[in-house]
Order: sequence, then C-alpha cells, then structure tokens
Amino acid sequence: MNLPGYAFIDGKIVPYAEAKVGVLTHGLNYGTAVFGGIRAYWNDDEGELFVFRPVDHYRRFIQSAGLLRMELPYTAESLASSTLELLRTEGHRTDCYIRPLAFYGDEIIGVRLHNLTPRVAITSVPFGLYVENDENAHCTISSWRRVDDNMIPARGKIAGAYVNSALAKSDAQLSGFDEAIVLSADGHVSEGSAENIFLVRNGVVITPSISENILEGITRRTIIKLLKDEMGMEVVERPVDRTELFLADEVFFTGTGVQVIAVTRIDHRAIGTGKMGQVVRQLRELYFNIVRGRVVRYRSHCIPVYRNEKEPKGAPAGRLTAPPRR
Repeated sequence: MNLPGYAFIDGKIVPYAEAKVGVLTHGLNYGTAVFGGIRAYWNDDEGELFVFRPVDHYRRFIQSAGLLRMELPYTAESLASSTLELLRTEGHRTDCYIRPLAFYGDEIIGVRLHNLTPRVAITSVPFGLYVENDENAHCTISSWRRVDDNMIPARGKIAGAYVNSALAKSDAQLSGFDEAIVLSADGHVSEGSAENIFLVRNGVVITPSISENILEGITRRTIIKLLKDEMGMEVVERPVDRTELFLADEVFFTGTGVQVIAVTRIDHRAIGTGKMGQVVRQLRELYFNIVRGRVVRYRSHCIPVYRNEKEPKGAPAGRLTAPPRR
C-alpha cells in the first residue's frame, strides 16, 4: 500500500511526512486512541467520488472518543467537510479508504485518561478488497474471545482493543483461513475480527444483538435496512449459538472495510451449498450500486467530493448535510 500524500492533523492539511508524533506519545504507548473507517467510491459514469455516510461515521467517531474522556473540538459535520477537502487535495479518482484517528498526544509516562490533550488526524489511501476471497470466504471459530464491554467498550473503535482482533485474525490466517469468527465470553457468536456477522436460516436473517459485545456498525445498520425495506426479509437481532452457523443456509460479514462478504465454509464445514447464496448475492449487488450513488432513494448517503467543490451554496441533493438518524 502506498503512503498518503497528505494528512489532516490538528485542524489543517499538511504533507503526510509532516504529520509526525513522538515515540512517547500516550496513544502509541497505552492504546489511548480511537479510530474510524470510511469508504469513498469512484463512479466512473459521473466522474465523481462519493463518500458513504461520512457524518454518521464521524458521529460514532466522536462518541468513541467520548468513551475515552476525549473532548474533540470538532463536529461530525466539520470533520466530514475536512475529509472532502483532504480527498480533493489528494485528487483520488478511485475507490479509497479514509482513516480518522483521535489520540492522546501527550508525551508522558503514566496510565490515565484525564488531564490529557487529544489530537485528531485523518488520512486516505486508494483501497480495494479488505478480504480478497470475498465471494467464497473460509472462516474459523477463534479460540480468542471477544473483549467484553465491561473490560473495554465494545461499542467504540478503541485502538488498544484491536489487539484482540489482531490475535484472532493472525491465528486464523496463519492456519489457512480467510477470517476469524469470535465468540463472546459466554460462548455466543459476537462478530468477525473486524466485521459484523449475519446468517440466513429458513428465510429469516439473524444477527447478534448489540448486547453481544459487537461494534454498532454503520454498514450493519445499512444492511439491516436494505434487507427489510428492499428485499422484504425478516431480520432478528438476538444471541446466536455457534452451531447455528453450521446449520445456516447462508452466512455473511458486513463492515465498512469488508463491505459484504459471503462466508461459504466455517471450520471445513460447507455453509448451505458451499457457494455464495442468493440473499448475499442480491445484497452485494444492491449495496455496491448504492455506495456508488446509483440508487436515487439512497443518494443522500453518498456525498460527492468534486461536485461540492464546484457547486454554489444551496445546491440540491447530495451536498454535505447530516443524513437522517436511523
């Protein structure tokens, strides 16, 4: 992966090489940082780059920061606007990934969350698939359990907590699997290493509830709406036992990074037919059309990067306004 050309840090855009921190930085030493993940999609027909649901992502980013007692001097809308400016500065004309990061920047020794100074940085890079085998993923149930909300807040993207995900992911990949599925402390299915998980059984879509130590995913929220409103399917949020995965007709992951991934085998057991099923196939087609701004009724979620630069204030649909809460 090539490094970014620029970064937004401490309120301004600078060359990436100038966005530096010291080795004693608190966030680096103690994991006292939060991050986000946002995707932007290139629409070749329109010659436009669309950022998908940036304000929603930044609302969660600010909430995650609050879990670490960070008071950020930004709104979700201002961070989204800065992101558009950064993307225009980079000049991306391909699919890309945006990484906002808030971290305690004090260069001190001592574990705490109070009386520290948060800093905010945003970068972006061209980005394709997070999991290469996204239509036929082979996963394993990890021996590592998901971090419990009473240990580290599962609802926030807390940097230090992702060591848990890294342990599960590396063990899975080094054993020949594409991804890991992680259980909660009480043995229920929680999520992937960095993805929410769904299963289809007897025409009903089931996904672990938000009390199962999962990230309250924005893509998860989008997918639930699409399943209900566009595909007419019942979606149930509840605890899921691991053996239900083996009996499912289809299993799939969702997330900003992974997008929508078909899981066709778990621990060498075929899921359903052992091939990508019709529900996830239809869902993937719909989702990828939506994020590229091709579906009119979801166009408000897709914020154009270059048109915002050209259009005057008060321009119609697609400008940077806060999408409705769902």
